[in-house]
Amino acid sequence: MPFIPHTDNDVREMLAAIGAPSIDALFEEIPAALRIKSLAGIPEALTEMEVGRLMQQRASRDGRPLNFLGAGAYEHHIPAAVWAIVTRGEFYSAYTPYQAEASQGTLQLLYEYQTMMASLTGMQVSNASLYDGASALAEACLMAVRAHRKSKSARILVPAALNPTYVDVARAITEGQNLKFDVLPYDTKSGTQQAAALDAYRGQDITAVVVQQPNFFGLLEDVDAIADWAAANNALLIAVVNPLSLALLKPPGEWGTKGADIVVGDGQPFGVPLSSGGPYFGFMTTRMEHVRQMPGRIIGRTVDLDGKPGFTLTLQAREQHIRRSKATSNICTNQGLLVTAATIHMSLLGSAGLEKVAAASQTQTSALVAALTRIKGVKLAFSGPRFHEAVLQLDRKVSDVLEALAKRGIVGGYDLSRQYPDLGNALLVCATETRTDDDIAAYTAAMSEVMK
Repeated sequence: MPFIPHTDNDVREMLAAIGAPSIDALFEEIPAALRIKSLAGIPEALTEMEVGRLMQQRASRDGRPLNFLGAGAYEHHIPAAVWAIVTRGEFYSAYTPYQAEASQGTLQLLYEYQTMMASLTGMQVSNASLYDGASALAEACLMAVRAHRKSKSARILVPAALNPTYVDVARAITEGQNLKFDVLPYDTKSGTQQAAALDAYRGQDITAVVVQQPNFFGLLEDVDAIADWAAANNALLIAVVNPLSLALLKPPGEWGTKGADIVVGDGQPFGVPLSSGGPYFGFMTTRMEHVRQMPGRIIGRTVDLDGKPGFTLTLQAREQHIRRSKATSNICTNQGLLVTAATIHMSLLGSAGLEKVAAASQTQTSALVAALTRIKGVKLAFSGPRFHEAVLQLDRKVSDVLEALAKRGIVGGYDLSRQYPDLGNALLVCATETRTDDDIAAYTAAMSEVMK
């Protein structure tokens, strides 16, 4: 909390200046029946030193467990310089850059962010962020309906191996707009999309096909085949991607013969701490032909009357700026501070640095899987190519194993048996570049104890 320097005398002088008899008088418009009578549950005031000690005690209850949980939010190393720069006043206190002449720094940073994301995904244009990855998918589905005017069905094909939270959020956001989601089963042997499941929709009016790469199980889909199927059947392709994986994998803009139409995901792996689940930010890139259907806003680079380069808000197709009937979205807040962190993070690491982080994460996950599957009662569910996550099958209830691991200071992974009961006792584990060989050995030892 910021330091408030006002003395009692300062308060009296301010009240006198505005003609108010007391601070309570400033709130007299609140009916008496709505005002709290006392704060019986609030302890006596503490000194700054006492508050600091109390907060340290409360924080220590959480401990510092080793984290092997992924499932859409990942623990990566964030260089200290990232948030040292982000929390400078020029960025930290800046909000929406409507006044271009006073916001050139913020606008330039957002422009650079758009350039990086378009380059990373292999697409032509990026917006200046969305709320998170899940809502970005929902916006992509709505955008696909607007962009694909020849399709009248508003049917979206989504794979069962798509992040379940993303599916739930997309349904919740779009349910009032008559979108229909058809879930495509995955192959229980490979853990990836069934080609036959897509073929069942051949020739039908499909607005868009969604594919996640890597999918929720960490496995790599045959995105070229899926992209070509979508193009051959006159459907748009929506790609959901982990942006870090694109340091190693083919970008969605190059999938198949045509590439993806819309690319979304969560930018959390770039400079954003886990922070108990948020806030994070979503990204969206697309082809230039669809740019006017893209939600949010876009920063453009231009020149002024004197020929000097400058940056400004260009497309702002939301209801605050245009007629509501023509708005593409009612998104009113973009995660600007998190985007700032991601832009600085990508700038510091560069393409070579991102590739090293992705490769190290892949290496450590392979080491983790090799170690854990040597334990009796633990086996690898799917053997196909993957990226820094893997599904393990246990010979007992996953929740019991995770509870036992937690008592040993290990966050052991994500229990898939809740959303995917057909997989049995399935555990999704993740290792990033932050997990050392000693960390993997500690997890292995703890799992060995639990599985005895």
